[in-house]
Amino acid sequence: MKRVAKRVLARLRAPWFSSASTDYWTKINVTAHQSFASAEASLDYFHWRNAQYLDYIQLLPVRGWDGKVVLDYGCGPGNDLVGFGHFSKPSRLIGMDVSPTSLQEAMRRLELHGIRAEMMQIRETDPTLPLEDNSIDLVHSSGVVHHTPNPLQILREMKRVLKPGGEAQIMIYNYDSLWVHLYVAYVKQIDEGFYRNAPIRDAFRRTTDGEFCPIANVYSPAEFLAMAKEAGFEGEHIGNSISMHEINLLPRMREAAGCAALAEEHRTFLSKIAYNDRGIPTYGGAVAGIDGCFRLRDRCN
Repeated sequence: MKRVAKRVLARLRAPWFSSASTDYWTKINVTAHQSFASAEASLDYFHWRNAQYLDYIQLLPVRGWDGKVVLDYGCGPGNDLVGFGHFSKPSRLIGMDVSPTSLQEAMRRLELHGIRAEMMQIRETDPTLPLEDNSIDLVHSSGVVHHTPNPLQILREMKRVLKPGGEAQIMIYNYDSLWVHLYVAYVKQIDEGFYRNAPIRDAFRRTTDGEFCPIANVYSPAEFLAMAKEAGFEGEHIGNSISMHEINLLPRMREAAGCAALAEEHRTFLSKIAYNDRGIPTYGGAVAGIDGCFRLRDRCN
């Protein structure tokens, strides 16, 4: 592992990797640059983080990939890499990210677990994946494709590197969510007055991953499936995960739905919220959560 780390660190210093997203995600990441004293502490964090998004780990599982070649596209500081390495025995585990600091943190965290992985820094401005055709069994990407400037080309690259019979499991921000229609449209824009006159998708970008996040797109399931089809995939929307943040906002739904200043689109969405047998809010039969989860396979297979 140390030999691999040295090779990667040498690449991370190359100046041509710099870009707006690289700079942003180098300063900010999902663990807030947290370090872990032990494998136990790292695994505790893994379980805690997944618990903040109901059913996420069931929708995008890290178990069951023994003997497979797994790519985590946009691995950040390594949370899902830890999951794959701990709960499966992949024959090859690869992490890719634009952020050198996140890759370094991921390497240190994986070393705590004795997990071997190949770490690669990629460029925001170049969607090409530095992998051979038909070389990957699973492409896993959690909350990353919506932060990229050319998601269609990235999906095409994912299709290129997948082996026949391989698949991609991808999470992207879900437009049909309480996050969009309650948190952004009502709490942020109306109640708190942030970006009150901005289009909803622009307000979403500026209030979800930080005001200065360069790119944060949000897609309805139909929009993402159409893009996946254009990239050559057969896509399946397998469900949504809802955040504890959204759950905690449920008491404010009634006041939001009754607010005349809230646009009709959002009031209509909130009026159609139902609850499943677990008491989880749904819209159109799907959980009304921020994490839209998809399974993609080559249309030719």
